[in-house]
Amino acid sequence: MRRAFAALIALSAALPAAAQTAARPVAVDGGKIDGVTLPGGVDAWLGVPFAAPPLRELRWRAPAPVPGWQGVRHADRFAPECLQPLRSARQNHYFGEEATSEDCLYLNVWAPRRARKAPVVVWIYGGGFNIGSASMANYSGEPLARAGVVRVNIAYRVGPLGFLAHPELSAELSAESGNRGSGNYGLMDQIAALKWVKRNIAKVGGDPDNVTIVGQSAGSMSVALLQMSPMARGLFHRAVGMSGSPFGGMMAPAPLARAEAQGMALQKELGAASLADLRAIAGDRLVAAATRRDPIVLDGRIVTGRAEEVFAQRRQNDVPILIGYTHDESFGPLGPASDRAALAQAVRTRFGERADAILRAYADAPPARAATDIGRDASVGLQMAEWAGHQRTYGTQPAYAYLFTRRQPYAPGVTFSDHDPATVGAYHTGDVPYWLRTRDSLNLFRTTRNWEPGDRSLEGVMSGALLAFAHTGVPRGPGGVWPAFDPAAPRLMWLAPESRVAPWPHHADMGLFAGGERRSSGGRPRD
Repeated sequence: MRRAFAALIALSAALPAAAQTAARPVAVDGGKIDGVTLPGGVDAWLGVPFAAPPLRELRWRAPAPVPGWQGVRHADRFAPECLQPLRSARQNHYFGEEATSEDCLYLNVWAPRRARKAPVVVWIYGGGFNIGSASMANYSGEPLARAGVVRVNIAYRVGPLGFLAHPELSAELSAESGNRGSGNYGLMDQIAALKWVKRNIAKVGGDPDNVTIVGQSAGSMSVALLQMSPMARGLFHRAVGMSGSPFGGMMAPAPLARAEAQGMALQKELGAASLADLRAIAGDRLVAAATRRDPIVLDGRIVTGRAEEVFAQRRQNDVPILIGYTHDESFGPLGPASDRAALAQAVRTRFGERADAILRAYADAPPARAATDIGRDASVGLQMAEWAGHQRTYGTQPAYAYLFTRRQPYAPGVTFSDHDPATVGAYHTGDVPYWLRTRDSLNLFRTTRNWEPGDRSLEGVMSGALLAFAHTGVPRGPGGVWPAFDPAAPRLMWLAPESRVAPWPHHADMGLFAGGERRSSGGRPRD
């Protein structure tokens, strides 16, 4: 009973109650809104529409302007997340968002009560472009807003409702806007939300000329894609990417013809005869469809080329970037390697003629550790290293890098359906609550972590660096300014309870993986 009561109290703190004091009304696109005043000097406007509901004939269309309203709209509660499969209550990252809808193009804003031209930090959620929520407790904007920035979480369509190419959609877009290809509706949503921020954020004390976009996993890939996109030019001034990018070939954008063929295959699976039929099908059937899709498409307008090409031609949005990954994650694990023979067999099976060179490069570690490092560096490590390298080579603004190494302290005996505390290490997404100061969210419904003093100090270092980057474009820590990435002597911040500057592990060896596994989707871990 005591634990259930504690969970209820925690939930009431995470989700604002209707009885709380109303935040001041502000005029935004569509009309006036009021919100809620939270403890600690933060006002919040939740469930604010930034585009028209993408329903019926607006399904698979670029986001349309917000319809206006009369009077004051109460922005005092979260909107449903975009239609998607729901998480099990036994999963590691379960935060209780149960409501879903196609009517989901809303954002949440948290601002210091007397903010004036405060830096703006916009969060873009991950989830493999298939799941994700702007209202997840792990992503709450309240803690960083208490530290003096305006925090915004934006929603975007996911799954086949957000990322679907189709010949009829391409023809429709070409007729309406001159866009040469369909797909990437979720990216269009992100751009529409950033345009909303540009037009409206000053009303709540934010500086529209100092916007930092931040994302993890598919959110980090989105950050990189926005940096590449001419349609996002001028909408942000700094970028933070955590564990994911379209560099390295593994998750590169798909050619339009292939994506359109996948759209036709989905149509066939659902027994539809046309695009009009697809628009009439219930959304839950689309979400449940099994047809494989490449989420990101070379549409010629939002995504105009492969990441390497865009940067080499200096067409990226040239802003400072802060990027990195975690010590034990991988987008394509090598599998268990109990001894040297098992490791050698796994590496030869996967990498062919490059295997001997790879085995030599990772020979100093025990087999199990080497297998983890190889799987990591062949996927997310390579993605982040190439992003940093291309920005350093073809941009004028610096890149800063990190490696998160902390294994979270789990409560004794805790179990999850998707997560083994004994073996998961510093896992994919494990760094997010330290950056955003949301560690308590992992104990929202049951105690899963027994946080230690080292976690509190690490949270201070990481969130402090993020705040400094949002203010100035340069991350800082207890030891001073982080080193900018230099390919001649690649270093990064080794994030641990005792953080330090360290050589980038196996940076030179990542060339062994470059251009090897050319996969545009798949193998992406859920967050």
